[in-house]
Amino acid sequence: MPGNFYTVRCPDCENEQAVFGKAASTVPCAVCGTTLATPTSGKAVFEGEVLDTVERRERTDTIAGESEAQ
Repeated sequence: MPGNFYTVRCPDCENEQAVFGKAASTVPCAVCGTTLATPTSGKAVFEGEVLDTVERRERTDTIAGESEAQ
């Protein structure tokens, strides 16, 4: 699943929460319920302050059932 996660600070209670950048539904704060992100047709719109970006990492391990030496 391509996309990034963002650490967003709630504007009401200042809770910091990880939010997917392409959220498909409204994301409420886990502490107070304030909306942190609203979905659009692409990237989500963040209501709180974005503190950090956690970029998607490429998978480096082997998939179960595949041998490393082919």
